[in-house]
Amino acid sequence: VQLQASGGGSVQAGDSLRLSCVVSGSRFPNYAMGWFRQAPGKEREFVGGISWDGGSTITTDPVKGRFTISRDNAKKTGYLQMNNLRPEDTAEYYCALTYGSSWYTGYEYDDWGQGTQVTVSS
Repeated sequence: VQLQASGGGSVQAGDSLRLSCVVSGSRFPNYAMGWFRQAPGKEREFVGGISWDGGSTITTDPVKGRFTISRDNAKKTGYLQMNNLRPEDTAEYYCALTYGSSWYTGYEYDDWGQGTQVTVSS
């Protein structure tokens, strides 16, 4: 399985970015997708996730109301729309897949892509 995340960049506080994650070679079609981030010197953090059919999403408190997760299964692509970005959102962002039912917990993710860097300046 390969996951290709893209869309990161350097922006100003208050700006928006949309990250994409293209999936290829998945073993099963019904995977949930999660987004994570890791800032320098900090542990990896679960940002949110989306069920395999896109019918359910979750975002964590630090990004709730600003970030939205979606997916287009026909394109095998997931998205993380980030609005009103803040300097504390600066991190490497990763997408990951899980084939289990606990996708909303941020645990038990099986396949990971490389990250895309998001830098937000004040």
